[in-house]
Amino acid sequence: MMILSSNLLSALAVLSFALTAFSHPGEKIDALEARWQAHVRHSIADLNADALTQCQDAEEIRARRERAKVRRMATFERLRAERGLHNGMKFGSSSARDSETVKFTLEVSLTEPYLDAFLHRRNLAQFNKWAETSHDKTSGIKVGSTTSHADLFGSNSTCIMAPDNIIGPYFVQGEQIRVKVDEGHKGVPVHLEVQFIDVRDCKPAKGLLIDLWQANASGVYSGVADVGQAGYKTTFLRGAQQTDKDGVAEFDTIFPGHYRGRASHQHISAHTGATLNANNTYSGGTVSHIAQLFYDQALITAVEKLAPYNANRTPLTTNRADAYTGYAATANYDPFPEYALLSAGDLSQGIYMWIEIGLNTSSNWDQYATHAAVVGPNGGVANPKYAQWLTLTPPPTHG
Repeated sequence: MMILSSNLLSALAVLSFALTAFSHPGEKIDALEARWQAHVRHSIADLNADALTQCQDAEEIRARRERAKVRRMATFERLRAERGLHNGMKFGSSSARDSETVKFTLEVSLTEPYLDAFLHRRNLAQFNKWAETSHDKTSGIKVGSTTSHADLFGSNSTCIMAPDNIIGPYFVQGEQIRVKVDEGHKGVPVHLEVQFIDVRDCKPAKGLLIDLWQANASGVYSGVADVGQAGYKTTFLRGAQQTDKDGVAEFDTIFPGHYRGRASHQHISAHTGATLNANNTYSGGTVSHIAQLFYDQALITAVEKLAPYNANRTPLTTNRADAYTGYAATANYDPFPEYALLSAGDLSQGIYMWIEIGLNTSSNWDQYATHAAVVGPNGGVANPKYAQWLTLTPPPTHG
């Protein structure tokens, strides 16, 4: 199988860095950058084509997919049981479908301004392709059925390399190792499963350190001291987990709120070779993937009608108007997590979400993963070498 060697990846990263450093938002792409973008698209396309050809019918891959379906079905039922929701209700019933809470309506303002500075480096058309498909599996799930409806818990992507996104300005290095990250913050509960697959061989990427961070329902981040954020001593809605033998990491969090200029999203970074420290944090390793997860606009609309989200007076930015959604998708990669409400008709009981992310674990995107702060023994401290402008530059895999 053709793979991108670590040397080639490093060379690509250096060239991308140089191109970005000497270009300015809103300028027309020059001939060098156009050729560079075409080369990257060709390289990633070759990698994906080989992965698809060699991995689709492998017995080991089929077994992994079946394990994932069974695991997700079991997780869904466990989450319902923890909430006392084992009442025999059939999720496919008309009463659940007709509930006002789950009758989502897509509310998109076509007059919202676009951030033209980023348009030349986005591919919004590919993102919109996936945005037009509902990822809500709620209505098809019948509680208590573990066989005929297990296929509803399949993955939306298989052996497809996910494009990298920007790290964003609020990445903190050395987060706590934990599953539950909400710290009591109010919002719609979310149990998120992320499964990582190494596209070089389509095997689970086990032993990765997966870092997750997001805003609360008011659009505020912990761990950073920018104006409007919660400060270095706070840690809510941040955490890290190591992937298991099937490449799976799970988090208990809340649905993220929005803030000015950004649609609801979550940040994820994958670290290869990180060390788990005695103080329950991590250090070292190489950043091999940088992602942002986005959600069906209909789901966002429904969540935003609930407290405490509806107290956020910042104008809502939709997926369509967000400057970074275009980085998240390719023609073959669907960046939206699948999801199911734990109680059809009642968002307050929570949402189970899952997504499969393909990455090349030999990638090194450390230069794109500049951090605003570091978690120390007495809380977070500012990074004196923080290069915020780099946080708005994605690795060259988005095509």
